[in-house]
Order: sequence, then C-alpha cells, then structure tokens
Amino acid sequence: MAQCFDSRPTLVGATLTLRPLVEEDFEPLHAAASDPLLWEQHPQPTRWQRDVFRTAFFEGALASGSAFVVLDNTRGEVIGSSRYYEWSPGTREVAIGFTFLARQYWGGSSNQEMKHMMLDHAFRWADTVWFHIGVSNWRSRRAMEKLGGRFSHEEAKTLFGIEHVNAFYRIDKPGNLPVRGDLVEN
Repeated sequence: MAQCFDSRPTLVGATLTLRPLVEEDFEPLHAAASDPLLWEQHPQPTRWQRDVFRTAFFEGALASGSAFVVLDNTRGEVIGSSRYYEWSPGTREVAIGFTFLARQYWGGSSNQEMKHMMLDHAFRWADTVWFHIGVSNWRSRRAMEKLGGRFSHEEAKTLFGIEHVNAFYRIDKPGNLPVRGDLVEN
C-alpha cells in the first residue's frame, strides 16, 4: 500500500461535499464562521472576528494544503471546514481537525456524515485517526464520542505560539472496512 497520503480529495456524500480549500473561499467561509457561538468553547474564542479568522485559521488552512470547505449539496453553500494533518507514514496515523460547521448544521447528521467521509478516505492509508480537541470544548468532545472516538489522553499542543491543553481521541481502522456506497471521490 502506498505511503503517500492523499490529503486533497473531493469527497461527495448524500448531503455534503468536501472539496479542497482555495483562496477564493475566504469570504463564504468567514461568513459561515462569523457566529461567536461557534467558538465559545474553543481555545481561541475570538476566531469569529474577521482578522483573527484570516490569520489564525484561514491562512494556516490554505498553507496546509489539506484543508477542505464543506458544502451543503442542496443549497451549494459553504457551511464549514475541516482538514487532515500530522500524517505519519511510519505509524500509519493521521489527524482530522480544525473543524467547524455553521450552527444550523449542529445536532443533526452533518458532522457525522463529514467525519465518516473523512475517516473512510483516511483508512485507505491510516490505521489510526487522531482528533485533538480543546479540553474544555465539551460540545466537540461529546460529538467525538458519538462518532465512536475513544478518549486517549490530555496533552499540551502549541498553536500560534500559545500552548493549549487538548483532549486526544482516537478511532482505529475497523477490520475489513466496508466500502460506503454513499461516498464518491474525485
């Protein structure tokens, strides 16, 4: 199996599409991120502000080369973002994170659909997928547990020169992973 992780696919699901982020996505992505309630439990709660969003999220997402915009298939609108990072071919591990969805997509199936598409893709190369969640972000931690994520440990990570304590969750590749019929990769 190839050790080169494909971090820029287009993933198409029943209600969402994830496609690689481009510079022109700034305005619609910031519109989706501009609700202060999205960030109230986040280690960086001012991320909804335009300048903070650009410097502390968007520029890093674009530079990563592995970030997505999340589109609502019915409306064709940008509703959030996520990305792969920290691919380790030696241990066959990758992380998924820097994820947010517009508030109207909370509590339904959108987060699960998005993460299942990303997990299905990641497990083509990885045996373990990690999620690093701000230790006080209980909303995201509960969502991770609903997805089957298992709490592993807490660890400090530095982001933009500031150390934050994260809760580490993991999902391991299931044996004989079935191919999901609702996933199309371009």
